[in-house]
Amino acid sequence: MRYEQFRREYTAAGLDRSMLDDCPLRQFETWFEQALSAELNDPTAMVLSTVDETGAPWQRIVLLKGVSQGGFVFYTNYSSDKARAMGREPRVSLHFPWNVLDRQVIVAGRVQKTGESESADYFASRPRESQIAAWASRQSRTIADRAELEQQRQGIRDKFGDGDIPMPPFWGGYRVLPERIEFWQGGEHRLHDRFVYQRGAGRDWEIEQLQP
Repeated sequence: MRYEQFRREYTAAGLDRSMLDDCPLRQFETWFEQALSAELNDPTAMVLSTVDETGAPWQRIVLLKGVSQGGFVFYTNYSSDKARAMGREPRVSLHFPWNVLDRQVIVAGRVQKTGESESADYFASRPRESQIAAWASRQSRTIADRAELEQQRQGIRDKFGDGDIPMPPFWGGYRVLPERIEFWQGGEHRLHDRFVYQRGAGRDWEIEQLQP
């Protein structure tokens, strides 16, 4: 296949300033509800970008678990590569690739840990096997083979038996507090519609339209 020959027109919809809410979080929730209505696969999937100790960027997909207290919430192992990167450099980026709707949402902001009680409430709501996996996986560490991971999982099952599984001390949530959010809507002939919300001097949101 010739990659340069693959192209299509973006004709799903246009985007005008009059369509936008003054608050980007409310605008995000509107688009998210539309993504749910369109029955997109994994509408909560978002690309989290961080930088390591050398300044090199890295990306991975995590799942959005809530929009609350002015930010985007997800959960992970606090000893993972991404957690260590965020501990050194709290500035991160999120990207929601809702391609079926010809839409993207891009978020730039600072990350902070959620409170322990908030994390514990979410952990308690997870399926039991997901709780076991959180204990079993030494996330981002090397492993000899799959059998070693399965042994770790079985060890956690044996440890807790049929009892409740508490939240691991090395696991919890993060909230990305946005400073900039861009809403991108694909347009015909590559003339896409882009609107960016940025924090102004008074911390209110200011909206500007960008050229594609």
